[in-house]
Amino acid sequence: MQEHTCIVVGGGYAGIHTIKALLKSFPGKFQGKKLRLILMDKEAYHLRKVLLFKPAAGGENITIPLADMFPEGVQFVQGAIDKVDGQANQLYYTGSDGKANCIKYDQLVLTVGSVVRQPDTEQGGIALTGLDSAARIRACWQANLRKASHCQNEAEREQLLTVAVAGAGISGIEASAELISALRDEARKLNLNPSDVRVYLLNAQERLFQEGPAKVGHKLAHVLSEAGVIVKHAAKALYEKDGKLVLANGEQLSVGLSVWTLGLLPNPVLRTLGLPITQEGQLIVDASYRVKGVTGVYAIGDCARITDAATGRPDRLTCKEATAQAARLAKVLCADLDGSRAPEHTGFMDFFCIGLGPERGMVWTHKWGLDIILTGKLGWKVRKFTWDQASLLQ
Repeated sequence: MQEHTCIVVGGGYAGIHTIKALLKSFPGKFQGKKLRLILMDKEAYHLRKVLLFKPAAGGENITIPLADMFPEGVQFVQGAIDKVDGQANQLYYTGSDGKANCIKYDQLVLTVGSVVRQPDTEQGGIALTGLDSAARIRACWQANLRKASHCQNEAEREQLLTVAVAGAGISGIEASAELISALRDEARKLNLNPSDVRVYLLNAQERLFQEGPAKVGHKLAHVLSEAGVIVKHAAKALYEKDGKLVLANGEQLSVGLSVWTLGLLPNPVLRTLGLPITQEGQLIVDASYRVKGVTGVYAIGDCARITDAATGRPDRLTCKEATAQAARLAKVLCADLDGSRAPEHTGFMDFFCIGLGPERGMVWTHKWGLDIILTGKLGWKVRKFTWDQASLLQ
């Protein structure tokens, strides 16, 4: 039997859901041919990237071996994509052994995602960008608390017990809420007064949660304040040096640790593949996720500029958009093979879940002209469900 080779590059949320959708839609065969389904990623694990604050606060493991996620019907290749030859239908990559390789494909799906925006080196602090930085953040605040437990100088002790999170998107909100809980728990163990621990959340905007209505942003700020997080609005952090975090308004905060959570950028590898990209660095695709100018190449998730034709609004860079795109993409791949009309993209409904520390969360959606808000433990349960579903744990 002839083989049909479909390669999915990227083991993030979009990639694993694409694999799941293909396995469900085409078990074993693809249009009468034996399906050879390959998942490629430079790492051997799926990183639950939206949970990076977990190892920064509590050391939690947020990786899942990719080989364990799809034990049957999927070939896993550990390697980093280098180039796509759209004319010859060949994918060039560097394997985990450092050697150059090439695979011929029939259909190629790019789901290489995004990277966390980094501050300039001279800005100091630690950016929450990956597992290594999360471990450094946790080691730093733990060392500071141990020093504080023996420190007699009040000003120095206050500094050691202070953390600033610069960047108040959802990642910054979740990181600050998780950190205040973890730091206060650790303070109790060290016989420190937990109320002496301070975590600032520095928001460059006038309110939190610019994606939704003001009342949700105000409610988030209230819940964070109740948990002990000091939210400062219109407070853009510039740089941290020698324990002084300088803000754009001239204010300086004395801190033991500065954490940057500055949002996402398209994966820079996209600029090296020889495929058309936007000025911002996302792949240019049509309404059915086909990459412009090449046949048999598709892209979804953070790495693609995907726009709702009805509203003109681009999809946000979140896992919920990626999972919906993956389900639709499986139908597109089949339609393109049999020559039928492929489904086209439609935007995801306004729906946001935000973790606010252990067993606390908030959910907001806009439906039937109403703002629906869930908070507290119920909000956390919904948030946890979305985290687990995004990583195929549900």
